[in-house]
Amino acid sequence: MRFEQLQQAWAAGQIVALAGPAPRDQEALAAAIGPQGLDPLQRQWGPGVVLGSGGSSGGRRWCLQPLAHLQASATATGSWLEQQGLNPAACLHLNPLPLHHVSGLLPWLRAQQWGAAHRHLQPAWLRDPALLAAVAPVDPTRPALLSLVPTQLQRLMAAPEGVAWLQQLGLIWVGGAPLPPQLAVRARQAGLRLAPCYGATETAAMVCALPPKRFLAAAAGCGAPLVDVELRLGPDGAVEVRSGRLSPGWLANGQLQPLPRSADGWWRSGDAGRLGPAGLVVVGRLDSAIHSGGETVFPEPLEAQLLALAQAAGLPVQALLLLPMHDPEWGQRLVALVRAEGMQPWPDLQRQLRQLCEPWAPAERPTRWLCCPELAPTALGKWQRSRWRDWMDELEANQKSRPTSADVDSL
Repeated sequence: MRFEQLQQAWAAGQIVALAGPAPRDQEALAAAIGPQGLDPLQRQWGPGVVLGSGGSSGGRRWCLQPLAHLQASATATGSWLEQQGLNPAACLHLNPLPLHHVSGLLPWLRAQQWGAAHRHLQPAWLRDPALLAAVAPVDPTRPALLSLVPTQLQRLMAAPEGVAWLQQLGLIWVGGAPLPPQLAVRARQAGLRLAPCYGATETAAMVCALPPKRFLAAAAGCGAPLVDVELRLGPDGAVEVRSGRLSPGWLANGQLQPLPRSADGWWRSGDAGRLGPAGLVVVGRLDSAIHSGGETVFPEPLEAQLLALAQAAGLPVQALLLLPMHDPEWGQRLVALVRAEGMQPWPDLQRQLRQLCEPWAPAERPTRWLCCPELAPTALGKWQRSRWRDWMDELEANQKSRPTSADVDSL
């Protein structure tokens, strides 16, 4: 569906279901809606969208977001921009994210609501920074806004043309996944006006953002909540949100399942965080945390740290993922899946990676290392941990049934 088609559907009072092109997503969405379609929801909620949420650690959920909630999100974002000294109506929205993703839908809707300009960027352009700079030059008279996931930012910063293009932008929101510390350092050194942010489909996109000035001054985290949002931490450190734009719920087998929230309106996300002077700092996913030797360990920051250390040491590591495995003594221990390029023998690379982890606490050190040539996040930079756990389990089963001398792991 194109943006213009979506606008026409909303004008007719319709709820539009949006999914990616993958057949499994299309089939899952159709099953969630059920045979009766979206007419009952339209009568209750008016125009809106159904979007996929999650998928990083389990099944995808199909969230309903009424148009009024999306518009409230745009209003709050406009207020935040004004606090940064930017006139929302005078900005150009550059949008490289797909319409079926909440962070690809909102830039277009914000531009519509503010009377600002909007330009969609082809995904292929972001994989070729020189081409991007040529086909999408930045107008110095109009502040350009861009929303990226960290994977896209990293690709652009890998080339001088990409860095030069990013340096011309008025503001770059970065969300969808944690911003690797080493990438943040490089962005500051280049003077990029990043605004790390946090949000979800359930919250109609962004609920907090760090001002670029604070980012450049080395503040960490995702900033303070927007004007229509409250944030707090649950007893287990879960990030909890209260806002009038929370999703009513998600569709399953043709029924709307209400979004779980407390009696006073707080929704518990799946993320762990802490609240500091600069606002929210997301520590990691609660559902990917492990309990090892009495310690709670969050794999995501360890992944980012180890990947940065490996790249700084010149090791040919392209992707890295830490997953739990059962351990009779510790409860759980970490396993490292690694994708590397080049001719370096795997035993040598494995040894060097283990040395990088030696200063870490025992519960944080991977006890097993697996070479995984196909390892990669999704196009939006999210890890489908359940998929790679299945890969690890299948590898383990194959090794038990067919012992081989070409061992790819080390205990």
